[in-house]
Amino acid sequence: MSTDAEATAADQAEPATERAVQQAFVLKEGDTYFVMDALGDVGGGVDGLFHNDTRMLSTFALSLDAQRPSLLSSGVSQDNVFFIANLTNHPLPVLGSTSMPQGVIHLERKRFLWNARLFERIRLVNYGEQAAHVPLGLRFGADFRDMFEVRGQRRARRGDFDAPEVRPDGATLRYRGLDTLLRSACIDFSMTPRSMDAGSAEFDVRLAAHGEWTLHVEVGEQPARPTPQRFREACTLARWRMRARQRRGARLQSSGRLFQAWLERSRADLALLTTDLPTGPYPYAGIPWFSTPFGRDAIVTSFQTLWIDPRLAEGVLTFLSARQARQTSTFRDSEPGKIMHETRKGEMAAVDELPFGEYYGGVDTTPLFVALAGAYARRTGDHAAIARIWPSLCAACDWMERNMSRHPEGLLAYQRGEASGLVNQGWKDSHDSIFHADGRTPVGPIALVEVQGYAYDAFLAMSTMAEWRGDAAAERWRRRAEAVLEAVERCFWLEDQQFYALAVDGLGLPCRVRASNAGHLLFFGLPDQDRAAAVGRQLMSSSFTSGWGVRTLPTEAVRFNPMSYHNGSVWPHDTALCAAGLARYGEREGVMRILDELFESAAHFGMRLPELFCGFDRQPGQAPVAYPVACLPQAWAAGSAFMLVQACLGVEIDGIRNKVRIVQPRLPANIEQLRVERLKVGQGLVDLRFQRIGNRIVVSAESPPRGPHVEVELCL
Repeated sequence: MSTDAEATAADQAEPATERAVQQAFVLKEGDTYFVMDALGDVGGGVDGLFHNDTRMLSTFALSLDAQRPSLLSSGVSQDNVFFIANLTNHPLPVLGSTSMPQGVIHLERKRFLWNARLFERIRLVNYGEQAAHVPLGLRFGADFRDMFEVRGQRRARRGDFDAPEVRPDGATLRYRGLDTLLRSACIDFSMTPRSMDAGSAEFDVRLAAHGEWTLHVEVGEQPARPTPQRFREACTLARWRMRARQRRGARLQSSGRLFQAWLERSRADLALLTTDLPTGPYPYAGIPWFSTPFGRDAIVTSFQTLWIDPRLAEGVLTFLSARQARQTSTFRDSEPGKIMHETRKGEMAAVDELPFGEYYGGVDTTPLFVALAGAYARRTGDHAAIARIWPSLCAACDWMERNMSRHPEGLLAYQRGEASGLVNQGWKDSHDSIFHADGRTPVGPIALVEVQGYAYDAFLAMSTMAEWRGDAAAERWRRRAEAVLEAVERCFWLEDQQFYALAVDGLGLPCRVRASNAGHLLFFGLPDQDRAAAVGRQLMSSSFTSGWGVRTLPTEAVRFNPMSYHNGSVWPHDTALCAAGLARYGEREGVMRILDELFESAAHFGMRLPELFCGFDRQPGQAPVAYPVACLPQAWAAGSAFMLVQACLGVEIDGIRNKVRIVQPRLPANIEQLRVERLKVGQGLVDLRFQRIGNRIVVSAESPPRGPHVEVELCL
């Protein structure tokens, strides 16, 4: 996946994590996120408070009488705004006595992020019949490590730590990086500790019987005076902003309680990961490794949610247009017209220790950018938005044509410019993901099968948009699309396997490996009906399907490993694209099966699909096997739920003609009714209701009494 864009840099590094990411709790707001354990503590591994790819808190741990409290429960609120931990005491000293029983002091930690600051409220309540002495301590520290260092990347040298500043009610820790930027972490308390130094604060809490005590803490780049009022005001703003993000677009309401919980969790995770940039909303890829703009991931997430919330696609297209490459750099794998793969704000990127400050090493992001623009135009009829990015779309197609002109077969191919860049530059971008059937690593430049499908759709989309604009180049783009289709069928189709090759190498030899990549061709409609059916049957076979989703490789592949990153694992976004591709060719039963499998997988992961999980065969009574360092939450994993529902319902939207077409609708298993509320189509709104009556799915539509009429066509 594209969010492993730093895999090359970290291949030889020691792993940083001390526990599975799935066991962590996360908060995010803007370019700030927090990874913590169940008690709310930060103590190593990948945990910490991060801002702009730098860890601003590497230690943050609470103690009662020099012991970690006992955990009662903890979790993140349903709207992803708050982390709340409920804790209690081990035996504590009683005033005038020797000890207090365990479990009479309730400790609540409530925290959230707002405006690049951590806000925390620590509340103690004594439920005992005696007064209590509660020594409360907070340890804190800031290593100011770049995210790549946290992941395990070694550096020859680092910047310098300034002397810490200790104040009566707080402390400031500072670090001046090699980029000359001074980074500060200010830890401030609402009351004066009994003792205070540059790494800890001790509070001597005296609690009367049934008494209560509250401390407010803030951490940010500037010092502050925490107060209950500041906490409440910031809390209100944080919740309001998150709710505003969750209210965007159409709403899905199903009759199934657990299925609805999956939809709501997926929507909440997308809202959590979406940052409102000056160019519009943008879904950051995932936490903890990739809380930053990625090109491919955001585009795929936009495709997944385009039918219910096209504003996300508009924000992504606008941002990527503004970041389009304008010069050639082998270090950044950039050429004029290419669309950005990822951007980073940390120290290592700023001083060019790694190329990811603004990196273009993704061969597929550029055609996907153009394809998304075409899909957005069809979905919305928003010609003004397309006009604003039209020069970028033309530049992107020019780059594609220049790239393909260098390939003897006219294919879109990649080869990294320098050793610091990515070896593989498709969505499967780990170093071992592209190979020949005998396990050999192919020589470059490499042309991936799915990328040709993206290019085919991009040229078709460009042709259609050019026609709308009255541009004479429309016919040239259409001929280019036809040439791509012909080249794919000539170079990639394996007649003996009735499948498409994974790639074609720099010698013109196909990598005769079956892989899920071919399912992306179906999503973009490149194969004819017969070849699509042959691919679909194999994707649904036991060698590909684990019972929890579609594996990236079939079990017989020479590099198959169900525990690998790309060579046999299950990626929800990949599985969803395959399902949507099956739906495009009318194969509804496969779509239903895939949706059921991913829904059941989500149920085992707390209704939150991870970035990926292991591709072991499903066994009775057992859960899917987690991949320990997968991002959770992750944008295109969360977006998969909405792509699958659309594929199941058969909803197609034409915003230009104010029309919804519903083709062979189905409902998920055990769901009797599903409503799509306030679906915007062109300038109109419509509510759609899908209901199971016997063996039929009945669809009804209702538009508001005022406003443009939305035509609904049902194709059974």
